[in-house]
Amino acid sequence: MTNSDRRTHWENVYETKSERQVSWFQENPAPSLDLIALTGATKSSAIVDIGGGASRLVDALLAMGHRDVTVLDLSTAALAAARERLGRDADWVKWIVADVTAWRPATTYDVWHDRAAFHFLNTSEEQAAYIERLRHGLKVGGYAIIGTFALDGPEKCSGLPVTRHSADTIGVLLGSAFILKDTRRHQHKTPWESVQNFQFSTFLRLE
Repeated sequence: MTNSDRRTHWENVYETKSERQVSWFQENPAPSLDLIALTGATKSSAIVDIGGGASRLVDALLAMGHRDVTVLDLSTAALAAARERLGRDADWVKWIVADVTAWRPATTYDVWHDRAAFHFLNTSEEQAAYIERLRHGLKVGGYAIIGTFALDGPEKCSGLPVTRHSADTIGVLLGSAFILKDTRRHQHKTPWESVQNFQFSTFLRLE
């Protein structure tokens, strides 16, 4: 899928569906918050949410006092929905409309968080482009939290094929500059009560 096709797909999703009409909706992003806390992130830590869309993670981070938060998504409509929901608090957030595989980070982050963006990259070229951006955007000593469908999770999401992962498959792609610090499963319940098996892996960047 080309960058343009991806953008068109996700703009259509967020322009035609409310947040509770998509399978990935979370009222409370507790799994992500727990993992961000495990990194030792402080209120001044730079955190980027890759593919954050209209996720409520940014709401929770702001409520906890974080003031260096960036949300990246390729859908303008998704980010507009999040900004509208946050109201004045949206001004605390840096909003970036970009495809992560083509993005050029202008700064570096202490925490790179990705819940369900990486698993939409199905070719080695797309995955390599993502890893290259992660290396540009994550500080040495920083943490990458990557959540994907588990090996026994769904094979598609939003009508698109996904690549399911384990901590091992992601670790191989990241290479020796990263070390696995935590891996855990999560059963996500969709708004219509079906269950999706996720895995979250947290890696420390060593060099």
